[in-house]
Amino acid sequence: MQMDGLLWILLPVLIAAGSALLAFYLMQARMEVAIAKEREILAEARAEIRTTRNTMEERVKATEQEARRRALDDFMQDFRVEERHYFRENKALSARQKSMVLQERLYFRNIPLSNWVEHEMVVEEDLADVQHIAKGCSIFSTKALSEDSKTALSRMLEQAAGSAGTAQLAAVLNNGNAA
Repeated sequence: MQMDGLLWILLPVLIAAGSALLAFYLMQARMEVAIAKEREILAEARAEIRTTRNTMEERVKATEQEARRRALDDFMQDFRVEERHYFRENKALSARQKSMVLQERLYFRNIPLSNWVEHEMVVEEDLADVQHIAKGCSIFSTKALSEDSKTALSRMLEQAAGSAGTAQLAAVLNNGNAA
């Protein structure tokens, strides 16, 4: 009988200890799930912050590059070329020669940067092509690229797309050709 009494006393204690262990492990598992969810939320927040920071840095760099490009464009628009031309007729005993004299001067705003540069070109009696001749001899005007050289230039720019200054170089070259 003593054994029965001892068994009846220890049985509730063993059941209580088992229930306590079971509750402990269940609560431990719940806590680990909650911690995992918090870590996931924290990792997402950090990734979003990192992405936002990278995006903002890229926007700032792009804005700075745009500002530099605009400043350079504004600076380059302040340059201008003043041209004047007249016709000169040289009379020799045996021949009569008609020539066009083209004079050019480079200005920054209203400040002359060069002296007058003079070109003399022999012109036949055909006066319709005078502007074309003047543009061909000008040293200050931008010469338009042919289609072949434009495609070669665009291929070179595409090949160099990995470098940091390609976009700036392309913008400068395209703006220079358009002028």
